[in-house]
Amino acid sequence: MTRLHLVRHGPTHAKTLVGWSDLPADLSDHAALSRLQSHLPEDAIVVSSDLSRAIDTATAIQGIRHRLPHDPDLREINFGSWELRGFAEIEEEDPDRAFAYWDNPGDVRPPQGESWNEVRARVDAAVDALMACYAGADLVVVAHFGVILTQVQRAMNLEAQQAFSHRIDNLSVTDIAYDGIMWTMGTINHLP
Repeated sequence: MTRLHLVRHGPTHAKTLVGWSDLPADLSDHAALSRLQSHLPEDAIVVSSDLSRAIDTATAIQGIRHRLPHDPDLREINFGSWELRGFAEIEEEDPDRAFAYWDNPGDVRPPQGESWNEVRARVDAAVDALMACYAGADLVVVAHFGVILTQVQRAMNLEAQQAFSHRIDNLSVTDIAYDGIMWTMGTINHLP
């Protein structure tokens, strides 16, 4: 059984949509990082997206664990022209598309960005490759809100909108296992 420990990076404190922008994480909560590091299996393999907020969080919790190269396919949603803009501004500019994107996630995409289905396909392929290479291992994947929700959706066989109903806090862990046939959903959004 391969176990995924999906960790959301430390907070950026941005009040806008942050996808592919490389904003740093605030990793000043050393107690939370220590609890998170202690909570994760010591023999796990650590991988992160290639954005600094995930890289730096992975480094902070890595400890003695083996580290894989950063993976750009584990990046957050590409919000295109919505990147670093607030919800109100986006809704005012393009209310129909904004509503459709969040209310019925699927093929709707932000201008120059990715649809939910595109994000899910990208992340599924990256996770499948990791599980194929490290079958039976514990994998700590330090990534982003959207990345983690794609795997919750997958493991629970949910519609995208149902997956969006889950909260994924910074420095939380979501545990999912895969035995080659079946997915088993563990905790979602656990804050050690």
